[in-house]
Amino acid sequence: MFDFRKISFEDKEWITKCLAVSDFRGAEYCFANNMAWQRLNDTVITHHGDFYISCSFEDGQPYFTFPAGVKIDVEGKEKYIRLFDELKEYVSAQGKPLIVSSVTDDNLSWIKEYYGDKIVCEYDRDSSDYVYNASDLIELKGKKYHGKRNHIKRFMDEPWEYRELTDKEIDSCIEFSAEFYNKNDNADDPSAVVEQYAIDLFLTNMDRFGLKGAVLYRNDKMTGFTVGEQINSDTFVVHIEKALADVQGAYPMLCSQFASHNAKGLSFINREEDLGIEGLRKSKLSYNPAFLLNKNVITFR
Repeated sequence: MFDFRKISFEDKEWITKCLAVSDFRGAEYCFANNMAWQRLNDTVITHHGDFYISCSFEDGQPYFTFPAGVKIDVEGKEKYIRLFDELKEYVSAQGKPLIVSSVTDDNLSWIKEYYGDKIVCEYDRDSSDYVYNASDLIELKGKKYHGKRNHIKRFMDEPWEYRELTDKEIDSCIEFSAEFYNKNDNADDPSAVVEQYAIDLFLTNMDRFGLKGAVLYRNDKMTGFTVGEQINSDTFVVHIEKALADVQGAYPMLCSQFASHNAKGLSFINREEDLGIEGLRKSKLSYNPAFLLNKNVITFR
């Protein structure tokens, strides 16, 4: 019924086509992210009919990212309902319930209307993406960004340079990232280990993934780097952003410069989720998101 297997670069073309049809804004709807983070929860994928389906595991329980590959219209909803029936049969044979994650509020609405009390829904705040107006991060205008502008002014007190990330900076970025990892008090945490793998994979396959990157220098010293890409028709996503916290203004400077060079003409920038990490949540909120792209988890009874 379903032929799940590990994702590989050979899957990029058909997965990208499926993602383009759905045009979802969530950070999980991105081939590069799917490749880079597959080790975290032993993720496997399959191409089933029109759908790109990703299945991960937590304590032996499979859960499926809300599939991509069809439009959310009347015909598309009918296809989803048939797919959910098939997936329920597939996991019930293993003695497991069907769990679907990354369900946005828009999709949750019609799913609840159809299934009623046959499903249980849970809001997944830690996985919800922070989405910003691209113009806000490019311009940093107004009172709400006064603090960011001040930090950037302090950063600009010394000679600085923004460069596009090219092959000659790859090794330096990997070393920079490794230093972050080695200073991490939670370096043994599985997510930290997988993040380091993901960063290395991004950096060593920039062209294959179609990624954009940048490096920030101050006084000829690397103070940060970042990697991202356009994820759908109106949104740029930032996958990685690392900067020296003790260099005032390094983070907002890198954020704004990267947005200016890559997100002009787009409506939004997705800076991904906070994973429930308090410091990360505070930082992402400080950039004043236009909205949270809420994610929900559905369990079928």
